[in-house]
Parts: sequence; C-alpha cells; structure tokens
Amino acid sequence: MNAAVIEHKPESTAVAAPANPMQMLAVAVQQGMPTETIRELMQLKREWEADEARKMFNEAFSAFKAEAIVIVKGTTIKDGPLKGKKHANLFDVVEAVTPKLSVHGLTIAWKLTKDEKDWMEVTCTLRHVGGHSESVAMGAAPDLGPGRNAIQARGSAKSYLERYTATAILGLAAKDDDDDGSGSGTAELITQKQTADLKALAQEVNADMAKFLKYFKVKELPELKAKDFQRAVDMLAAKRKK
Repeated sequence: MNAAVIEHKPESTAVAAPANPMQMLAVAVQQGMPTETIRELMQLKREWEADEARKMFNEAFSAFKAEAIVIVKGTTIKDGPLKGKKHANLFDVVEAVTPKLSVHGLTIAWKLTKDEKDWMEVTCTLRHVGGHSESVAMGAAPDLGPGRNAIQARGSAKSYLERYTATAILGLAAKDDDDDGSGSGTAELITQKQTADLKALAQEVNADMAKFLKYFKVKELPELKAKDFQRAVDMLAAKRKK
C-alpha cells in the first residue's frame, strides 16, 4: 500500500494593497520606484491630505454652527447719522465666538491686505487645526468721523472691517441687548453662493440695489438674513415678469 501523500501548500504571501496615498508613497519609496512615479504619488498625497483637511474643516464648522452663539449689540453709537443706535464692537464679536471656535479646533485671524491713503482692505481667515482654511475680504475708506485724526480714522475703519469680515465668514449677526429672548440670539446669514445668485438675479432684472437693500434694512447684500433669502428671490423674480 502506498503511503498517503500529504501535500503542504505554501502560506499566502499576498500583502494587502495600501489603503491611502501616504501608504502607497511609502511602498513606492521602499521598492525604489522611478523618481517620476514618486513625484506623482507625492502630488496625489498632497491632494488627498487637502481633501481630508477640508472634510475635517467642514465637520468642525458644522459643529460650531450648532452652538448657541450670542453676539449682543451692547455699544451705543454716540455721534453720526446712527447716533443712539446700538452695535456690537469687535471685542463683543471676538469674546462671543472665540471659546466656541477653540472647542472645535477653529481660529480666526485678520490681515491688512491693502493699505492705501483712501482705501483699506482686511482679510479674515478661518483656520482649522487640520490645515484647511477659508477667507473673506472686505474694503472701505478711512472712517473720517467727527474729531478723528488720520490715524484714528484708519484704526476705526480697520476695526469695522475686522468685525464685518468675522461675522461674514462665520455666518453670524448680532442681536440687540434688549431682545425679548424669542430665538437663539444668532441670526443666520445667506451663504456666499446665495449672495452671488442674488447679485446675478438683480443684474438680470436691473434692480435698484439701494432700494432693495433699504427694504431689507441691510447695508450690504452679504448681511441679508437667511430667512429672507427666498423673499428676496421672489421680489427680484417678480420684476422679471413685468
């Protein structure tokens, strides 16, 4: 009787494919692949990292927006055409948002990106610890209010621009300190895309933007509240039908 033959099969040596571009690059370097291949994988890695950072930013910003942020208009304007009215100064904005931003790994910072005699521009950048950032820029002339010298006029304009770019990029607005409490205290503003859509529609129907903004009680289109967006669209669309 022939002895039974036992066949031993070698264990599989298959290696799982790299899960992401970072691992693919590491394998390519270990295997001594051509420089061009390494370069292409490095570019793929950068794009992958940027996409991951963008996802982390969006998740963090979404969580931030879920917070009950309250910016109070607690400062009374003492002169000028708005004398007697209240507004939230830069300190009010920073004090309200900074703790909540920090919880979610977010920060805001400003840079004076244009500093000319008759015009200033400030850029506000919202950054996440993951590396992704987004920016909003706004410009204005020096604030030549009563009793202000040249330096004070520029400082006032810079503070104004920092405040407005911060609330714009965060999508927040202030409330009066005597608000009756009917709401969260945070007013959602229209998005950048909605702003662009309204501008395009307004140009299409040749709308009088000064009257349009006055109707909604805002100085600039990005300050329009999200709840008023559809009404604004309907008003502009109605002009098209006339």
